[in-house]
Amino acid sequence: MSPLEKLVSHFERFPGVGLRQARRFVFHILTLPEAETKEIASLITSLTDSVAECEHCHRFFAKNNQETRRCQICSDANRDSGKMLVVSRDSDIDAIERSRLYDGYYFVLGGTVSLLANPDAKQKVRAGKLKAQISSLTKQGLLQEVILGFAVNPDGENTARYIESILKDVIPTDQPLTISYLGRGLSTGSELEYADPETIKSALNNRTGQH
Repeated sequence: MSPLEKLVSHFERFPGVGLRQARRFVFHILTLPEAETKEIASLITSLTDSVAECEHCHRFFAKNNQETRRCQICSDANRDSGKMLVVSRDSDIDAIERSRLYDGYYFVLGGTVSLLANPDAKQKVRAGKLKAQISSLTKQGLLQEVILGFAVNPDGENTARYIESILKDVIPTDQPLTISYLGRGLSTGSELEYADPETIKSALNNRTGQH
């Protein structure tokens, strides 16, 4: 396999990218000045040193030459520690932050649980880490609401049901903890990542929940 074909194959494995679009990416790179292609290559190779995974919410963040294990959001003491919004991927957090409405913390699940997936697929998401973190926070009396912010489609809804099921045995019966869902504003089939700020504001303001 030639370098060109290998690069097309790598791009094709990106989320939402097919063969045709992968080829477009490669041929676009071939039209760039040599200095620009070298810069792209350098940026990719430096990612592991300049970017870290937050120990609390598991989003990736730029370390900016600082030795820290928490991202800027999780390090912000002014955020509301009583709320946790669970999303499937990092880009969902960026979309919600643009709405400037949500002031709590996050947890990146790392994907969704497909309706058609085999049982092993559940091992690919951070369900165990989420369960442990929520258990710890509720025991400390810090958490009042868990918001499930998944896409409004069958896989997103199936993921929400799965998270509900694993949280049943870690929520103290003597402590109120609301599990809520993003409300009207997000149309069926929409991805949180691509929603505009006003749509996200509406979904957050109209979220529904259960105790």
